[in-house]
Amino acid sequence: MLKNYSSAVEFYLLGFHGSKEQHDILFATFFFLYSVTVMGNMLIIVIVCVDKRLQSPMYFFLGHLSVLEILITSVAVPLMLWGLLLPEMQAISLPACSAQLYLYLSLGTSELVLIGAMAVDRYVAVCNPLRYNIIMNSHTCIWVVIVSWVFGFLFQIWPVYATFQLTFCKSNVLDHFLCDRGQLLKLSCDDSLFTEFILFLMAVFIIVGSLIPTIISYTYIISTILKIPSASGRRKAFSTCASHFTFVVIGYGTCLFLYVKPKQTQAAEYNRVASLMVLVVTPFLNPFIFTLRNDKFIEAFRDVMKRCYHLHKG
Repeated sequence: MLKNYSSAVEFYLLGFHGSKEQHDILFATFFFLYSVTVMGNMLIIVIVCVDKRLQSPMYFFLGHLSVLEILITSVAVPLMLWGLLLPEMQAISLPACSAQLYLYLSLGTSELVLIGAMAVDRYVAVCNPLRYNIIMNSHTCIWVVIVSWVFGFLFQIWPVYATFQLTFCKSNVLDHFLCDRGQLLKLSCDDSLFTEFILFLMAVFIIVGSLIPTIISYTYIISTILKIPSASGRRKAFSTCASHFTFVVIGYGTCLFLYVKPKQTQAAEYNRVASLMVLVVTPFLNPFIFTLRNDKFIEAFRDVMKRCYHLHKG
């Protein structure tokens, strides 16, 4: 399995180190987190779709963000869970590996674009409330969502193509639980320095490019909130942005930690922890961040539960 290859046609994922007992604990933990992630985000999607009080741009974007969170975590976590149950290394074919990497990066890019758009939406809501419904009309919102999805999937075609044009002849064992680009580059016997540099520039473009409108939006938002004379008014204005701002800090912090670095082939343990943050922790936190302190959503949730109860009782 570790002999030289002209180019690997399949890879073996090392997954997580440790004993069978440790793997069982990890399986139970990640299975619980994944289940809550899927159910929590599905709940957001359903409530946003059925409750008329949530038919606004903020909740429209939140529904699509929840779809992206479910898809991102589902690209890798079920395979990771299966790997924890196996006594040996997990095999993955070259096409499956390239598909996983492409979906993971494309969905992540779409999410970053959508988060940037949500920041602009909050800016318009706080700084230009009288024109909010005119600017953020249904036509604009639909186009924003379409652009974020299409851009994400188009933007990542070349990076994934360039990665799999390399010859993987050093080994076919990836020290990771998914097809991680940094680990793939480590297995290449080609000179990948130029490719790594281009990939770094593209990561900077998408992460920093979507972060700039977020920073500008929140600069204006904070400036506007500070000008509100009453403390209750300031609290109310900030509460409309607090959940998104929290998600921005966690989401962008993780992405910068994972992708914006000139050297893609850093330590495997570093990669594993950062990938878990993106694939498991952030999607898990999303439903709690956006709903726990959102009175309108909680009220809508209670009403939907009452309706379901009455339908079941009837």
